[in-house]
Amino acid sequence: MAKKIFDILPPKIAHKVEHGVKSLAKGEEKHSNGRVNKKHSKGLGSHKRRRFPLREVLSVSCILFLILAGVLYFKLQKVNVEIWPKTEILNFKEQVMADNSADTIDYGSKTIPAQYLNEEKDLWQEFSATGNASNDGKAEGLIVIYNSYSPASDITLKIGTHFLSDSGKYFITLQRVVVPAAKKQNNKTIPGSIEVKVQATDPGEEYNIKPAKFSVPKLVGTPYYYSIYAESSNAMTGGFSSTIKKVTEDDIKIAKNILQKNLLNNIQESLKGKISSEYILLDKSIFSEITESASAVKAGAVVDKFGYQAKARATALFFKKSDMENFIKEYINSNVSYQKTLLEDSLTVNYNPETIDIKDKKIVINLDFSVKTYQSVDKNDLIALFREKSSDEIKETINNRMGDSISRVKVNLWPFWTTKAPRDQNKIKIDLKFE
Repeated sequence: MAKKIFDILPPKIAHKVEHGVKSLAKGEEKHSNGRVNKKHSKGLGSHKRRRFPLREVLSVSCILFLILAGVLYFKLQKVNVEIWPKTEILNFKEQVMADNSADTIDYGSKTIPAQYLNEEKDLWQEFSATGNASNDGKAEGLIVIYNSYSPASDITLKIGTHFLSDSGKYFITLQRVVVPAAKKQNNKTIPGSIEVKVQATDPGEEYNIKPAKFSVPKLVGTPYYYSIYAESSNAMTGGFSSTIKKVTEDDIKIAKNILQKNLLNNIQESLKGKISSEYILLDKSIFSEITESASAVKAGAVVDKFGYQAKARATALFFKKSDMENFIKEYINSNVSYQKTLLEDSLTVNYNPETIDIKDKKIVINLDFSVKTYQSVDKNDLIALFREKSSDEIKETINNRMGDSISRVKVNLWPFWTTKAPRDQNKIKIDLKFE
């Protein structure tokens, strides 16, 4: 059996369809009475021209705009209220003890825990000698002393007897000398002679003279002057003169001062580097001392450079920054009305250590601190009052609740055409501003 299928439309849709059919029929009729006939007169192949539905497009656009505006209004509506509270600066003075034996903050005894750190360090440094010393050598050599004195007799010359060379250089004997007497041989007088070692009276290369003849200056004017003389067969050697560096007492003192100062600075900086930024280390709470100090050479040592070495020990007492801040905040809160709130970022503290006991590991500190306070603001309470209020009403509410404790208020509604705050408290925000 064949099935029958019926298309059933709801009444409203059916009515719209019917109305659309009628409109279309009327439009075709008008069209056929006018320009359509003209087109048909031109040819059967021409197409009918449709009118652009501008009115319908504008209507739909308006509807969509209203829908979008509604979504923005109900979904994105929010308000941000900025309040500038007036601040007051409060100044305080108090004395606190940082004690290594304390484990926690004791507000009653005004004590906070202190930390203790030791370090040992050594340092060696090289320094230049500034003193001058002579590095001299006197020329030496052998001479033969002759004695032709008559009547023949031995001649004794004491140690240090001067001999003058024919080039004008003085040499002396290094020991007592007995020059034998002259002898007669084949009716000839043969002078007595003896070979001795002599040394130049002064250092220098100029005394390295070639073979020469010598006289004894102190015998001038006596019968012995022409009878006692000397000759050398080889050049004198070993004469030189130069300037070299040596260490002075001042060199050692200066080296000591410089090295010890550098060492103490190094050990203090080393201690500071081991303490994290979470702690406060006061400059006067570091104790350092030199335990050993010595120079590698003594004064007078002939060297260009010398070394100096020292050892040091340092101790530091410090405390946790958060412990001190917590103590200060508790102190301020206990001395300020409960209606006031601290502006924590404005807290400034000056530390003036009064006594530092390294042995007992304690520091007594005089504190000078200040902080800004403002009238406490109950944001939740205000937000509840702002619901569905206009910008002016919000400002009036704030002025009624906070009065002269604020300097300025700014209300920002969103979207821009919104005139009132939303009902939802989660979409109301309060920001406190400080200048």
